[in-house]
Amino acid sequence: MTIKIDKKIVGYSVVTETDKTMTEPKAESGQQAEGPKATIVQISEPLSRPDKLVGNTYKIKPPVTEHALYITINDVVMHEGTEHEHRRPFEIFINSKNMEHFQWIVALTRVMSAVFRKGGDITFLVEELHSVFDPSGGYFKKGGKYIPSLVAEIGEVLEQHLYEIGMLKKPAPDEHQKKLIEEKRAEYLSRQKGESSPCDEGGFPPGARMCNKCHTKAAIVMDGCLTCLNCGESKCG
Repeated sequence: MTIKIDKKIVGYSVVTETDKTMTEPKAESGQQAEGPKATIVQISEPLSRPDKLVGNTYKIKPPVTEHALYITINDVVMHEGTEHEHRRPFEIFINSKNMEHFQWIVALTRVMSAVFRKGGDITFLVEELHSVFDPSGGYFKKGGKYIPSLVAEIGEVLEQHLYEIGMLKKPAPDEHQKKLIEEKRAEYLSRQKGESSPCDEGGFPPGARMCNKCHTKAAIVMDGCLTCLNCGESKCG
């Protein structure tokens, strides 16, 4: 703290540590000199594992691994028997014959399981896993969707599971977008009559571009406008 002196100094004295001790008020007997300690409030208690869990197992076969990966997500039933009953992930396991990624997969599943058991909102994990990119490049899965890494596909599985148990709501095109998609699809198919395979395995044109919104190869150019036949994203509004 800075004190500005406006008057002329006519004298001074030095205060020693002994003087400070003599002038400080002594704490009363039975009372602590420190102030009251802050109370730590736990927002949610970590979940304990019940004897029985329900869950789903998902199989993925990315081109970056020789063998398929089997992802098991077990759920705990919260508030069972009440109107607030719901499921939430409790633990995750990933099994595969391929031992190349064993170390980091075990570490990832243990960290994810710890986050599940901590409680609270866990939906942020989907976005975090989706944002992991492989320096060697990603790949397209069946249906034409671009996957930036193996970790991102694990995030895809988690997202699908959260949709199934109701923790996430799947975004769907509105009525206007659905109508636009159907019109564009019908118009494209009418122009492609006579060709042997106007659509690929995902039901989209073989020459479709990748949509910047849903990352699926389903965007076509018709009448000078780029329109996605999967999510309805259009540059023309």
